[in-house]
Amino acid sequence: MGAEQFVTTARGKNAQDAFNRAVEQAKYDHGHSGYTGSIAEKDSFVKIDLVVESEADARKIAWDLLDKNDKRVGSKWGPAVCIYAGRGLDGTKTYVFFGWASS
Repeated sequence: MGAEQFVTTARGKNAQDAFNRAVEQAKYDHGHSGYTGSIAEKDSFVKIDLVVESEADARKIAWDLLDKNDKRVGSKWGPAVCIYAGRGLDGTKTYVFFGWASS
Protein backbone atom coordinates (compact mmCIF):
# COMPACT_ATOMS: atom_id res chain seq x y z
CA MET A 1 0.00 0.00 0.00
CA GLY A 2 1.27 3.43 -0.97
CA ALA A 3 0.27 7.00 -0.51
CA GLU A 4 -0.69 9.87 -2.75
CA GLN A 5 -0.83 13.61 -2.27
CA PHE A 6 -4.16 15.36 -2.56
CA VAL A 7 -5.31 18.98 -2.61
CA THR A 8 -9.02 19.69 -2.72
CA THR A 9 -11.25 22.72 -2.23
CA ALA A 10 -14.59 22.68 -0.44
CA ARG A 11 -17.10 25.27 0.67
CA GLY A 12 -19.32 25.32 3.75
CA LYS A 13 -20.58 27.33 6.67
CA ASN A 14 -17.42 26.40 8.63
CA ALA A 15 -14.34 24.19 8.26
CA GLN A 16 -16.06 21.05 9.61
CA ASP A 17 -18.99 21.44 7.23
CA ALA A 18 -16.61 21.96 4.27
CA PHE A 19 -14.52 18.94 5.35
CA ASN A 20 -17.59 16.72 5.55
CA ARG A 21 -18.65 17.86 2.07
CA ALA A 22 -15.17 17.21 0.66
CA VAL A 23 -15.04 13.70 2.13
CA GLU A 24 -18.51 12.81 0.84
CA GLN A 25 -17.67 14.14 -2.63
CA ALA A 26 -14.42 12.16 -2.69
CA LYS A 27 -16.26 8.98 -1.68
CA TYR A 28 -18.73 9.61 -4.49
CA ASP A 29 -15.92 10.27 -6.99
CA HIS A 30 -13.50 7.53 -5.89
CA GLY A 31 -15.68 4.91 -4.20
CA HIS A 32 -16.10 3.70 -0.64
CA SER A 33 -13.67 0.78 -0.70
CA GLY A 34 -10.70 2.61 0.83
CA TYR A 35 -7.17 3.31 -0.36
CA THR A 36 -8.37 5.98 -2.81
CA GLY A 37 -5.46 8.37 -2.30
CA SER A 38 -7.98 11.13 -1.63
CA ILE A 39 -9.48 13.04 1.27
CA ALA A 40 -12.02 10.19 1.50
CA GLU A 41 -9.42 8.37 3.63
CA LYS A 42 -9.35 11.12 6.28
CA ASP A 43 -11.54 11.35 9.36
CA SER A 44 -10.22 14.65 10.72
CA PHE A 45 -8.24 17.77 9.87
CA VAL A 46 -6.02 20.39 11.46
CA LYS A 47 -6.05 24.06 10.48
CA ILE A 48 -2.99 26.09 9.60
CA ASP A 49 -3.65 29.75 10.34
CA LEU A 50 -2.36 31.68 7.35
CA VAL A 51 -3.59 34.81 5.66
CA VAL A 52 -4.07 34.15 1.95
CA GLU A 53 -5.40 36.37 -0.81
CA SER A 54 -7.30 33.72 -2.73
CA GLU A 55 -8.11 30.06 -3.21
CA ALA A 56 -5.31 29.90 -5.78
CA ASP A 57 -2.81 31.17 -3.18
CA ALA A 58 -4.01 28.58 -0.65
CA ARG A 59 -3.65 25.79 -3.23
CA LYS A 60 -0.13 26.97 -4.10
CA ILE A 61 0.85 26.96 -0.42
CA ALA A 62 -0.62 23.47 -0.03
CA TRP A 63 1.41 22.09 -2.95
CA ASP A 64 4.55 23.86 -1.68
CA LEU A 65 4.16 22.31 1.79
CA LEU A 66 3.60 18.87 0.24
CA ASP A 67 6.62 19.24 -2.06
CA LYS A 68 8.80 20.27 0.88
CA ASN A 69 7.60 17.29 2.97
CA ASP A 70 6.55 19.67 5.73
CA LYS A 71 6.15 17.70 8.96
CA ARG A 72 2.56 18.95 9.37
CA VAL A 73 1.46 17.10 6.22
CA GLY A 74 3.77 14.09 6.21
CA SER A 75 1.55 11.23 7.35
CA LYS A 76 -0.87 9.25 5.24
CA TRP A 77 -2.52 8.09 8.48
CA GLY A 78 -2.68 11.55 10.10
CA PRO A 79 -5.31 14.23 9.67
CA ALA A 80 -5.79 16.35 6.56
CA VAL A 81 -4.52 19.91 6.70
CA CYS A 82 -6.83 22.90 6.13
CA ILE A 83 -6.25 26.50 5.03
CA TYR A 84 -9.06 29.06 5.07
CA ALA A 85 -9.21 30.64 1.60
CA GLY A 86 -11.90 33.32 1.91
CA ARG A 87 -15.63 33.82 1.61
CA GLY A 88 -17.67 33.37 -1.54
CA LEU A 89 -20.31 35.72 -2.86
CA ASP A 90 -23.00 33.40 -1.48
CA GLY A 91 -21.60 33.72 2.05
CA THR A 92 -20.05 30.27 2.24
CA LYS A 93 -16.46 29.94 3.35
CA THR A 94 -13.84 28.33 1.13
CA TYR A 95 -11.27 25.91 2.53
CA VAL A 96 -8.40 24.07 0.89
CA PHE A 97 -7.71 20.63 2.36
CA PHE A 98 -4.56 18.70 1.57
CA GLY A 99 -2.19 16.00 2.70
CA TRP A 100 -1.17 12.42 2.03
CA ALA A 101 -3.70 9.62 1.81
CA SER A 102 -3.33 5.86 1.61
CA SER A 103 -3.65 4.39 -1.85
